[in-house]
Amino acid sequence: MKYRKLGRNGPEIPAMGFGCMSIGIASTYTSSVQSDEEAVKLLHRSLDLGVTFLDTADIYGDSEDKVGKAIKGRRDQVFLATKFGFVRGGAAAGRPVNGSADYVRQACDSSLQRLGVDHIDLYQMHRVDTSVPIEETVGAMADLVKAGKVKYIGLSEPSAATIRRAHKVHPLASVQNEYSVFTRDPESEILPVLDELGIGLIAYSPLGRGFLAGRFRSMDDLSPDDWRRNHPRFQGEAFAKNMALVDKLEQVASQKKCTPAQLALAWVLHRGENIVPIPGTSSIKRLEENVAALDVSLTREDMVRIEAASPRGAVVGDRYNSKMIGLINR
Repeated sequence: MKYRKLGRNGPEIPAMGFGCMSIGIASTYTSSVQSDEEAVKLLHRSLDLGVTFLDTADIYGDSEDKVGKAIKGRRDQVFLATKFGFVRGGAAAGRPVNGSADYVRQACDSSLQRLGVDHIDLYQMHRVDTSVPIEETVGAMADLVKAGKVKYIGLSEPSAATIRRAHKVHPLASVQNEYSVFTRDPESEILPVLDELGIGLIAYSPLGRGFLAGRFRSMDDLSPDDWRRNHPRFQGEAFAKNMALVDKLEQVASQKKCTPAQLALAWVLHRGENIVPIPGTSSIKRLEENVAALDVSLTREDMVRIEAASPRGAVVGDRYNSKMIGLINR
């Protein structure tokens, strides 16, 4: 396993992590783990491969419970990350996200219990709560560090201005954002701020919600309850145009003698030494395929070919629906 430093002053962690949303029973992807036994087997294989950075969240169904079962007896091998902020049923009540100090403390204690651990290595706010000053939220997270319940803290999908404010209260080890050949948003403002402040980027959905993994060719390949059926990039003409980009990237992957997923992951890894992708999967075979991307070397010419195949801004459709898009970059 290759390693990278998470932020200027953070720990060394595997250059690739495992995104654990896919193992939660409430996962709404076509391919997701359903049983505890499947999840434990998958995560044990991940640890055996050296992918010991596990990223979950309290909103991912029973993902934290399954992670807890998988790491029992192997806690010292794992860099454990989880997230808080989304409130179950909160959207209906008009408050989908809670960043109050009291909620931060309660959420952390609940996650510790579900995970069966005495500390969390990286505790992240899933979305910024604009009804609470970020200074209050991060201050409460800093208190968790002082109490020994958390080692490092981070934010997910914040604005550049929020990152600066938060970092003044307590150093951020990382920011988690969607980042892939298909989603280049962080390049405008987020990555420059992270480079300046010495904060790492954890790239979720590095396979473009599955587009870049070569998992499907039509909407018929998705189950009826797959949430991507309502995703803007999967609608009608947008889906067709985005698949055309995938076709071009598959040609580049063929030239490199790697899979499209490996090409996409290698691209993220080559975008900066402070970037760590966290692809998720429910398949051991796909997990092994993803890990092999660490051995895919991309030349400057390769990066140019990838850019030509899928230029920045070429993807059609927003990366979230209208409700969710309002919760990012805040």
